[in-house]
Amino acid sequence: MPPRIKLFFLALSVTLFAVAAVPLYTELTRPSDIWWTPQSMLVPLSEGKDRVVIYARGRPLDGLIQAGQLRIGEDGSSSVLQMSDIGLRFNNWDRVRGDRGSRLVIYAASCGVTALIFLLILTGRLAYRGEDPI
Repeated sequence: MPPRIKLFFLALSVTLFAVAAVPLYTELTRPSDIWWTPQSMLVPLSEGKDRVVIYARGRPLDGLIQAGQLRIGEDGSSSVLQMSDIGLRFNNWDRVRGDRGSRLVIYAASCGVTALIFLLILTGRLAYRGEDPI
């Protein structure tokens, strides 16, 4: 294989490897707590009923709050807990997990294929053969 063509294909395979390796690296090094609802965007208890119901001693939390049966003690005094005092944070990992796996497999396969092409070109296994005159 002529050196210019070999260098071109080596550079091309390194570039393609980087294109697949960068998203794979960022996906694997991402913090695990990013799938939680941010603290500033807490979901009120009444809006989260489609995803979660919280029970205390076998009774729903929203019923206990409406009946005024829950209190919070602060600085020696206690106050009745209101619905507005409760906020929910959801972990959305279950919704992301399915999509993440297939992307990781595609990125890893792309890295493997481009690394194989790089090694084949570097070792000369993909030898350039000119056209045979007929």
